[in-house]
Amino acid sequence: MIRPGRPVKDISIRKGETIEKIFDQMSKSGGFESRNLADGLNILTTMIQDKNCLKFLSFVGAIVSTGLRGVITDMIKSKMFDVVITTCGALDHDIARHYSNYLEGSFTLDDVELADKKIHRLGNVLVPLKSYGPLIEEKMNKFLQKSYADGKKEMSTREISKMIGENLGEDSFLYWANKNKIPVVVPGIMDGAVGSQIWMFTQKHNDFKLNVASDGDLLSELIFKAKKSGAFMIGGGISKHHTLWWNQYRNGLDYAVYITTAQEFDGSLSGALVREAISWGKVTQTAKQTTIHAEATTILPFLYSALLAKLK
Repeated sequence: MIRPGRPVKDISIRKGETIEKIFDQMSKSGGFESRNLADGLNILTTMIQDKNCLKFLSFVGAIVSTGLRGVITDMIKSKMFDVVITTCGALDHDIARHYSNYLEGSFTLDDVELADKKIHRLGNVLVPLKSYGPLIEEKMNKFLQKSYADGKKEMSTREISKMIGENLGEDSFLYWANKNKIPVVVPGIMDGAVGSQIWMFTQKHNDFKLNVASDGDLLSELIFKAKKSGAFMIGGGISKHHTLWWNQYRNGLDYAVYITTAQEFDGSLSGALVREAISWGKVTQTAKQTTIHAEATTILPFLYSALLAKLK
């Protein structure tokens, strides 16, 4: 049976209007993604304030190449989340941007010309070759050599992330994750520069092992003890799926907010709405959940600002 909702109300923004009040008006505006964005703010606020909730933050590595790295770092610094699940690219960019700089570019630049100038293009972000591959190779080799000399012959991805964080500074999300004892799990760690350097290290140190199964031990211990669980998932792919996958073992997430630009018509994991995960037992049937169709670097600064205002 279809039951009509509340009347749609116009948004009226006056000079000096707070972002919190703007989001409140968006929740009553009827359409379209503004409703989902406002719902996402309310769900995140409730989730973060719930002391019985194990809180996951998952995100794709690409956003760490942008200024959104600062928001990710702030959320981890503020201990809003208990576990981070991300991709190898996030580790790559965190190292590279700590020691060097990326540059503003354009989606329309000539990639052949960029290749001749030894510059990689990531959307409209330019990554000089010297700021990426050679730099990460040098730093990772140094980090691994030190850990190996200290007796570490086997490491999980959580321990790899911790090791990197110990060697970076306050601009780094890995630094704050390590400082606040927030584990950073990277299920696809071999798919990136950091993973390649780990493999190269094993070629010269065949007694060194990467133990990804150990991350499962950590996640299972956290999941099975959790009274509730929630997740803020920024972008899809393996980081989103790993978060959902592990939460099925406690009958699903109780809170879930997902930001994506992907569409569901192709059956992709990235395009799947949060509610699809209910059918898999990865999100509970009574969960507070929403999917926000938006580009993360555009929307997250405003969402985070409103979240800070509500949490005070």
